[in-house]
Amino acid sequence: MKQGLELKLGQHLAMTPQLQQAIRLLQLSTLELRQEVQGMLESNPLLDEENGEEHGGDAEPLSAAGTDTDRQLELEPDTGTALPEDLPVDSQWEDVFDLGSAGAIAQPGADEDLPDFEARNSREQTLQDYLRWQADLTPFSAEDRAIAEMIIDAIDESGYLAGSVEEFADILEVPADRVEAVLQDVQDFDPPGVGARGLGECLSLQLRQIPGEPSQILLARRVVEEHLDLLAKHDYARLGQVLAVNEEDLRGALLLIGSLNPRPGEEIGSVSPEYVIPDVTVRWSGRRLRVELNLEAMPRLRINRRYAEMASGKDAAHRYIQDQLNEARWFIKSLQSRQETILKVATAIVERQREFFLHGPEAMRPMVLRDIAEAVEMHESTISRVTNQKYMTTPRGLFEFKYFFSSHVATDTGGAASATAIRAVILKLVQSEDSRHPLSDAEIAKILSEKGVQIARRTVAKYREGANIPAASQRRRL
Repeated sequence: MKQGLELKLGQHLAMTPQLQQAIRLLQLSTLELRQEVQGMLESNPLLDEENGEEHGGDAEPLSAAGTDTDRQLELEPDTGTALPEDLPVDSQWEDVFDLGSAGAIAQPGADEDLPDFEARNSREQTLQDYLRWQADLTPFSAEDRAIAEMIIDAIDESGYLAGSVEEFADILEVPADRVEAVLQDVQDFDPPGVGARGLGECLSLQLRQIPGEPSQILLARRVVEEHLDLLAKHDYARLGQVLAVNEEDLRGALLLIGSLNPRPGEEIGSVSPEYVIPDVTVRWSGRRLRVELNLEAMPRLRINRRYAEMASGKDAAHRYIQDQLNEARWFIKSLQSRQETILKVATAIVERQREFFLHGPEAMRPMVLRDIAEAVEMHESTISRVTNQKYMTTPRGLFEFKYFFSSHVATDTGGAASATAIRAVILKLVQSEDSRHPLSDAEIAKILSEKGVQIARRTVAKYREGANIPAASQRRRL
């Protein structure tokens, strides 16, 4: 085998650490990015946060041209203005980058408006914790308290008792009626309905604790204790016959039952809410839509000039400062690139979904990642990262970027209808239907077909379930 040297030309993409950082920052949510920025501020002495005060001699920002972060897209709703071909999203980067108003990250004195450290780091209270606290306030004997502890441990997250009185009596070697008595005490705890052994008992326990017309409450208790199967089937005609009551009295009892909570345990120890900070603001200015970055979402970053002037040297200390300076500049550039990309993608989304902002979800156009990728000349994977956990606040509410993407269904005219628009039409049909005779999936499919949208009954059922709309049998009302 002969050995030799051979030269070849080729191209390949090298994933430098800087490029990896830019990609990673692009897919972070605003809250996650704030944590990233805070970590960088703490680890890199060359990076400072601009507090909006007079610049001192030890931390002046380096001279640079201003960034164009407040670009706007103006759309004429009536004239169909197209998206500008050239958006200046690749402006020259600089050492000073305004990512938002001062104070977005905690500053000295900002903690005065926040809960104390213990409150922010305390463990979430569980249903069992809440019930044990009430048991501590109940004058149980030592034996009854042991029974109450076992009962409380056997209550699931929804508030129902997972086990029988006989099982507890056998384990504790006490009479069953003793366990039953303690269970009734626990069932008097808050939230109402806790410790029930079934849905009927859960609703009955809640009815016992609410004020109201005694005759109406008694009728509602008869329904949930004796005829829960007819209620589940929405067979109101049969229910009225069995109870021998008129429609008005039955309607009052059903309204009372409808106000109850079938899962009382979920009221305690619920998951903490997730806070969302919009990345983009879309608003009307006259008859035009303006798309802007939310400048209050991020802090203002700059290079510390005093440390930067110490970077010229060749010893280890100066090399450290040079490395930190380069890292700070790359971080600022990555942040600027992220913001410009988000604005560019949001602009393309708003331009394509202009009819949504004019007429609502029923006017949503079908759109996939490829459509925006082609409009902004980026790869689909980049669009996927940009639209993940990014939000825009609009005149119609707060939406994740992904909300505007949906599959399509063919129409009689050869066009396509967005799945989001079809769900909105289904919701509108359900809201306007006769509650005595709700529309079936087949009937909804027929109505959509008459509107020119060819859709199968199974697809209607899928969209209906996706919109959290119950089936026709469950929507029937008196």
